[in-house]
Amino acid sequence: MAHHDLHDGAMAALTHVCSTGMQHAAVALSQLMGKGVSIQVPRIQVLEGSGVSHLLGSQEVIALQLQILGNVRGSILILLIRENAQRILELLLGKGPKEGEPLSEMERATLMEVGNILASACLNALGNSLKMTLLPSVPALSNGLGSDVLTHALDRADGDDAVVMIDAMFSVSDSLCGGSIFLIPAPASLGALLGALEQ
Repeated sequence: MAHHDLHDGAMAALTHVCSTGMQHAAVALSQLMGKGVSIQVPRIQVLEGSGVSHLLGSQEVIALQLQILGNVRGSILILLIRENAQRILELLLGKGPKEGEPLSEMERATLMEVGNILASACLNALGNSLKMTLLPSVPALSNGLGSDVLTHALDRADGDDAVVMIDAMFSVSDSLCGGSIFLIPAPASLGALLGALEQ
């Protein structure tokens, strides 16, 4: 299903669900950070899987991937450009990773907790709208070039299957940083999801 096949109502419903999920995630991150956090969703796109891998090109990213458990199967991939991941770590831990050094266990655990909060909020909002139970697995963290990470995440999907790309902009104490969240449903399930949201 290509993105241009979607009805406006389905996109409006999906945008509302994602925005609601990010509002819940912002509350949870505010509690974690001990300071106000807001998350805006400036753009949501539904793209064919074959056209996604080039989006981040040669940018270095930190990736968090979680499996979707429950009535709907698939995965969620959260991509943070490395500079933005470092900024999030500075806000949470008071300092970022040292230049050129791998992430420490504490830094990895912190980013995994952020990924878990974002994925859980998205799935809770989606599950509430669909009256289904959707849960995230424990996140797996990796890093590399954006194009390589996306290609690896999508390598089990049919190139014609649709992927939801959610742009998220974090605002913490007047500091801004962004990330992208990819909802990758199991093959042929996105249409059913969007159809249910429209009802």
